[in-house]
Amino acid sequence: MIHHISLPATDTRHVAEVLVELFDGVLTAFGPYRDSWIAWAADDAGTAIEVYPVGTEMVPPDGPGQAEFRHEPSASRFVATHATVSVDRTVEEIQALAAREGWRAVQLSRGPHDVVELWIENAVMLEVMTPEMTEAYLSARPHRPGPL
Repeated sequence: MIHHISLPATDTRHVAEVLVELFDGVLTAFGPYRDSWIAWAADDAGTAIEVYPVGTEMVPPDGPGQAEFRHEPSASRFVATHATVSVDRTVEEIQALAAREGWRAVQLSRGPHDVVELWIENAVMLEVMTPEMTEAYLSARPHRPGPL
């Protein structure tokens, strides 16, 4: 299970606030790195999206300890990393939120289920699923046949 992911943004606090609105969640600062925020979903799994400034890189330290942060000023706003999240919203609500922000949001098929591609700041894709889309996604997932 994935509990949190991180995404880049140019206006980190605003993006995190919009995600909190989408999730009906809570916003907190992310202490270890400047201008970074966590959008917590209102669920029992502790689901969250950390929002870092575009160009933030996490690197392993030379010795023991946790990841270190650095900034790459020439980094692109676009990334291949993305996630699919389930929200208790309709397609219309998701698209209205995106329209208000000037962000692209379009409902698309992913085979057995649909998603709404929500393009944060029109640069980072977040696939958003309504409860109905989530149900179709879960019904279509492969199941392990038995012990490996």
